[in-house]
Amino acid sequence: MARIKTVYNSEVAPALMKKFEYKSPMQIPRLDKVVLNIGAGDAKENAKVIDTIIADLTLITGQKAVPTYAKKSVANFKLRAGQKIGAKVTLRGERMYEFIDRLFNLSLPRVRDFKGINPNGFDGRGNYSLGLKEQLIFPEIEYDKVEKIRGMDIVFVTTAKTDEEARELLSLMGAPFAK
Repeated sequence: MARIKTVYNSEVAPALMKKFEYKSPMQIPRLDKVVLNIGAGDAKENAKVIDTIIADLTLITGQKAVPTYAKKSVANFKLRAGQKIGAKVTLRGERMYEFIDRLFNLSLPRVRDFKGINPNGFDGRGNYSLGLKEQLIFPEIEYDKVEKIRGMDIVFVTTAKTDEEARELLSLMGAPFAK
């Protein structure tokens, strides 16, 4: 079992219950899912780029990534509706907790000049978004085999009603927020 899930059950849930004075344990915010997304603008010229992105996301998360498609045609970007433009992975359950553990404890500390993640990335409904500039911070990615450094978006979807509850949930789970 992932260490973070065990910590959630034994430490995080009681701390949240006490701080926000919930009447029922079902009111305690939980992490619902984590979504990783990589967009590739250069995929319209080279279709192999999407395969590389899918392979990288699969390596990082341990779960097969799916391609994302353009919804609309945009002439200025030379983009057609239905064209592959990126890849995403949605993690839930055990894999989600394992990924969060590796992200907070292994990958983020490898970022150059890391002072913590931005505490202002909340959307007003208790979800947190985080952007990474390069996929090389993950130990699973081999530097020599990377043809282009790509960034990615990571979204933490919680059942929290407010940003304050979600911030407390993530910080108790080990998120290294900047002071």
